[in-house]
Amino acid sequence: MNVLYEEEGDYKTGTVLSQSPASYQIESPHGRRSKIKAASVVFSFERPSAAELLAEARKFADGLDTDFLWQCRKGAEFGFQDLARDYVGHDPLAVESAGVLLKLHSAPIYFYRRGRGRFQAAPEDTLKLALAGVEKKKRLQETIANWAGQLGRFECPPEIARLREELLYSPDRAKPETKALEQACAQSGLTTARLFERCGLLGDSHEYHLGRFVHEFYPKGTGFPVHETPVPPDDLPLAECAAFSLDDIGTTEIDDAFSVTRVSDDELRIGIHIAAPGLAFAPGSTLDAIARERLSTAYMPGCKFTMLPDDAVACLSLDAGRERPVVSLYLNVGAGDFSLRGRHTKLERVKVAANLRHAEHDALNAAFEAGGADPDLLGFAFEGELHTLWQVALALEKRRGKPSVNSANLDYLFRVEDGRVAIEARKRGAPLDKLVSELMIFANTAWGEQLAEKDIAGIYRVQSSGKVRLSVHAEMHEGLGVSSYCWMTSPLRRYVDLVNQWQLAAGLRGRRPPFARNTEALLAALRAFEVTTAGYDEHQRAMEKYWCLRWLVQERLAEAEGVVLRENLVRFDRLPLVVRVPSLPELDAGTRVRLALGPPDLIGRTLECSWHETLGQVSL
Repeated sequence: MNVLYEEEGDYKTGTVLSQSPASYQIESPHGRRSKIKAASVVFSFERPSAAELLAEARKFADGLDTDFLWQCRKGAEFGFQDLARDYVGHDPLAVESAGVLLKLHSAPIYFYRRGRGRFQAAPEDTLKLALAGVEKKKRLQETIANWAGQLGRFECPPEIARLREELLYSPDRAKPETKALEQACAQSGLTTARLFERCGLLGDSHEYHLGRFVHEFYPKGTGFPVHETPVPPDDLPLAECAAFSLDDIGTTEIDDAFSVTRVSDDELRIGIHIAAPGLAFAPGSTLDAIARERLSTAYMPGCKFTMLPDDAVACLSLDAGRERPVVSLYLNVGAGDFSLRGRHTKLERVKVAANLRHAEHDALNAAFEAGGADPDLLGFAFEGELHTLWQVALALEKRRGKPSVNSANLDYLFRVEDGRVAIEARKRGAPLDKLVSELMIFANTAWGEQLAEKDIAGIYRVQSSGKVRLSVHAEMHEGLGVSSYCWMTSPLRRYVDLVNQWQLAAGLRGRRPPFARNTEALLAALRAFEVTTAGYDEHQRAMEKYWCLRWLVQERLAEAEGVVLRENLVRFDRLPLVVRVPSLPELDAGTRVRLALGPPDLIGRTLECSWHETLGQVSL
């Protein structure tokens, strides 16, 4: 005896070896033995063989007209064998019964299943709607195939061109345009960006990469919504000192400035003056909402997206010739040994005398390092004050017992103008860099301690066991060697610093701070800042790699030298670029090599290199 049974939504046959009331032991046409439930059996038969039934039944089913069967069985529920009997006009053979069953099973639009071997014809109105849906789906599939064909010929249909941004950066796989694009990409072996490039929809590789960043972080566009103009307080006292800033060329959000005042023959007062947007607008304002959404200024070679609108930056940045509200930290230090004798904080206005730029003062770095405590005078504005600040920075660094930077590393400055890129390496720890970093570390530490002493919540940067994280508790920063480190020196560029400034200003004024330690507003700002700035940093690194590749194209280099880091990773000379070189022989870390360069892929941001020559060994 043979049986037709259902398993996992499909019909199968087998020869019965043994049976019990609840189950059958069967052998499939392929010889596999298995146990099936009796409830799964649809019917039993003797002829034809189990191996032949389904093949013959499918041939019989192919000759049946689904619509005719539906017409025959409108209305009530029925069994498939009853329909088979009516159709053939006699007791159906096994092949005929199985053929009708397969036909009913293959037409769920026409027939609803109502149990094992039982069906009910769909209502006429429902069937019409379903058939219309099938026809619509068929036409859509034809449209998708047509679009894919056009894309395969590198002709972009207007329907797809209109969705270019979406299809490049966040395609909706449910849309037919996306399905057509995926088909075309699969058939051509090209990525979406490459296919669009061949279709003439991707003219500039930089625009493509920058567009990805904008699409992810500024989905509503890079413009700012309507907002109030910040109103700096007019009741703050004016500082007696003249301040000056020191920043890179191109810096427009000048957060910090310095001053040096002689108090007596043996004492100096060092002023660290930080722009005070926290005194010009309050938490909950429109500008706060803007800053909370952006969380930080995003930097990439050749462009940046500021946290605050241009008009807000313009009236709060410490620009030369302006009087600006600031939070000032004054350090009283010895004029000879630069030992710290006292400190205090004030909310005030300061007159900014100059905005100095690093690139215009590189000669000072060499002069300070060569001359030590008595360098040659070069005639720069505020040259004496800068030298004093450098000596103060050295004393602060010695007091902490930790270097502010790893002087063995290099920083790279990218300048992009009219599509050309210049990449300049700058050694970390130069005197002008050190004086800024050390004074910022001191201010962030001092103000963090001040918040902790007054039990005012703040967002701290913590490092323990090598891991860096943000916390609302004052904890050790092991890397800097300080008991607490609370970002406050870039409130025009980082939302965390702005929040901390609001907290500090409230404490200085004797008012209730706007944020308690465990409020959702503070914790949410902390979490959002970490996630968003990590995304900003990832895009910045990616764009720096892109401009390194653009530089190689620009300079038409066929070879480059570098240093082996480990295994087959090589770091280029003169560029912040690390590549994997599969052909690199087994070399020790620190070995210098010369590489042959393939043409950079500016869309994929990749570079194929091959080992050309081993040059020697250097220390990492």
